[in-house]
Amino acid sequence: MAKENNSGQKKPKFNTWWIYGIIAVLIIGFQLLNSANIASVNKTTTSDLQDYLRNGDVSKVLIVTNTRQAKVFLTKEALAKDDHKDVSAKPFGLTTAESPQYVLDYGDPQNFENDIKNTIAENNLDTVVDYTTESNIFGDILLSVLPFVLIIGIWIYLMRRMSGGGGAGGGGQIFNIGKSKAKLFDEKTDTRTSFKDVAGLEGAKEEVEEIVEFLRNPEKYTSLGGKIPKGALLVGPPGTGKTLLAKAVAGEAKVPFFSLSGSDFVEMFVGVGASRVRDLFKQAKDKSPAIIFIDEIDAIGRARGKNNMTGSNDERENTLNQLLTEMDGFGTNTNVIVLAATNRADVLDKALMRAGRFDRQIYVDLPDIRERKEIFEVHLKPIKTSETLDLDFLAKQTPGFSGADIANVCNEAALIAARKEKKAVSKQDFLDAVDRIVGGLEKKNKIITKGEKETIAFHEAGHATVSWMLEHAAPLVKVTIVPRGQSLGAAWYLPEERLIVRPDQMKDEMCATLGGRAAEKVIFNKISTGALSDLEKVTKQAKAMVTIYGLNDKIGNITYYDSSGQDSYGFSKPYSEETAQTIDKEISILIEEQYQRAIELLENNKDKLTTLAERLLEKEVIFKDDLEKIFGKRMFDKDLAEEAKLLEEKNISSTDATSGSENI
Repeated sequence: MAKENNSGQKKPKFNTWWIYGIIAVLIIGFQLLNSANIASVNKTTTSDLQDYLRNGDVSKVLIVTNTRQAKVFLTKEALAKDDHKDVSAKPFGLTTAESPQYVLDYGDPQNFENDIKNTIAENNLDTVVDYTTESNIFGDILLSVLPFVLIIGIWIYLMRRMSGGGGAGGGGQIFNIGKSKAKLFDEKTDTRTSFKDVAGLEGAKEEVEEIVEFLRNPEKYTSLGGKIPKGALLVGPPGTGKTLLAKAVAGEAKVPFFSLSGSDFVEMFVGVGASRVRDLFKQAKDKSPAIIFIDEIDAIGRARGKNNMTGSNDERENTLNQLLTEMDGFGTNTNVIVLAATNRADVLDKALMRAGRFDRQIYVDLPDIRERKEIFEVHLKPIKTSETLDLDFLAKQTPGFSGADIANVCNEAALIAARKEKKAVSKQDFLDAVDRIVGGLEKKNKIITKGEKETIAFHEAGHATVSWMLEHAAPLVKVTIVPRGQSLGAAWYLPEERLIVRPDQMKDEMCATLGGRAAEKVIFNKISTGALSDLEKVTKQAKAMVTIYGLNDKIGNITYYDSSGQDSYGFSKPYSEETAQTIDKEISILIEEQYQRAIELLENNKDKLTTLAERLLEKEVIFKDDLEKIFGKRMFDKDLAEEAKLLEEKNISSTDATSGSENI
C-alpha cells in the first residue's frame, strides 16, 4: 500500500517513462542552449568586414572551411567604439572570451581569402587569418543513434501494450487474452450501495440478504447441516432493480465481489471464453469466500443447439460448458457464490438452471403501489420540492412503472421545473413528467387542418364515451388532442390491477379500444388510418384469447403458447391449416363483434358524444370531471371505491393497476 502524505493524497508511483522524459528534456535543452549561443552573435557582410579591417577593428578572422562561414573577432579598442556597442554586450551570459562578435557567410572561398589578405597587406594590419573545421559530435551521435532508439522504444511500447502494460487484469491484450475481465469491487471505496437504498423488492432482498448472511456467519447454517447455495439467478423485466440488488450485495457482503457482463466472455479467438471462465473462478477461489456477479448471462447461457452443423455457436457453447463445470463439477470451488441477472430466462440452458448451479431463481417483478411509494421516497431525497408531496397519489399515477421509470419521472420533473425557471419542483411538474414519459413530448406547433382536428376530437371522445359506459373498461383520467410524440391524440386510463382476467373483461377493453374508430364511423360515416395503434392492440388481445388463454369455444381449451421459448426454433406452426383458418376466423369475429357493440353504444349516446368532442375541441385537454358533467357519475365507480376503501382499511394494496395509454 502506498504511503500517504499529510494531505491524505498518495505519492505518485515511479514510472520508467520518467527517465525517457528527462533524457528528452536534456536533449532539447542542449539544442536550445546551442541555438541561443549561435543566435547571440551578430551577422555581418563581406563589405562591412572590409570596413572593419581598414579601421583596424579586427584582431582575428577565423575561416570555417567546411561550412563556408567566417567568424570575426574584434579588438578591445573596437569593442569600446559606438559602432560596435550592439555586440559588446553578452546576451543571456552565453558568450565567452573566445566567442566571435560577428559571423558571416561567404561565397567563393578563394576570392574571399584573397580580398581579406589584400586588405591586410594594403593597410599593414596585424589581423590574424586562421582556418578551422567544425563538427557537432553530439548531433552526429544523436543522428546515428536516434533511429535505433526510436525502433527499440516503439518495440518496447508495443510489447508492453500486448502484455497488458502492467495494468490490472490485462484483459483484452494479446498475451492476456484468456484472462478474466471481471472487476473486483471494494465495498469501502468502489460502492457504498446498501440494502437500504433498494426500495421495495422485499422478497428478493430477503433471499439475497440470506446469501450475504451465510458468507458473514456460515456457522449459523452449517451447524444444522445446511450448505451454501451455489448460485442465485435474478429474473425480471428491464429496470426492476436486478443490477441494483447486485450493487447492494457488493456493498453489504464484506467479501471480494467480482462483477462482469456475459458479453465479456465473448471474443473472436477460439477458446478465449472458456479460458476467461477458468481464470475468473480461479481468482474467486483464491479470495474465497467471494461472490461473482454476471450481468446479462443470456449472452453465454443460451440453450445449446441440438443440430449444430455449421459450428457457428461452438465458442459460446464451450464457454457455457466451462461455466457449468466450474459451478458444479468434479473440481467445484467452495465458498464461491454466483449471482446472475437476465430478463430472458426462457432462453437459458436447462443445465444452467438446475438445482446445484442456480439453486435460487429470484423473480424481480414490477413494483406494486406500496413498493412504488417506497421507490419515490428514495428518488425524491435529492429533489427540492416546493410542497409536501402526496406519495400515495404519485404511486397511483404511475401504475406499471418500473424502478428505473420512477427514477426517470423524478429526474424529468426536476428538468421541467428548471425549464420553467422555478425554484422548486411542484406536484404539477411530476404530472407533466408522467405525461411526457407515457405520451411523449407535446407538439403544439404541429400543423393540423381543421378537419383532421375534428376527426381526432371525435376519435378520442369515442374512446372516452365507450370506456365510461362499460363496466370492466379502465376508468378515464385524461384525454387530449394535443399531439404527443408520434400520436395525434392520447387518452390516459387508470385500469384496475388484475391477477386473472375473464373474457368479459377482455371484451370490454377491446370494445373501448375500438371506440375511436366506431366514433368516426357514427359521426362521419367514414374511417381513417388514425386507429392503427388501436387495431394493433385489439388484434393482439383477440389472438391471445384464441391461441394462448383458451378462451374461445371453437378452438377449445388449447394453448399454442410455449413458455420454454423453444417454439422459436421451429419451422412449422403447431397446428394444421384447417385450425389456422379457424383461428383467423374466430379472431375476426371477436373483433367485429366488439366493433359493432361500440357503434351501438355510440349511436345511443350520440348527443353526449358530440358534446364531449366539442368540449375537447374547445379545451384541447379534458379530465374525468368533464365527463361527469356530461354523463353523470359513472355507475361502476361506486363499487370500486367501496372495494378500494375496504382494502385500504385492511392495508392491502391490490386495487392498483397497470398503466394504460392509448394513442390515435
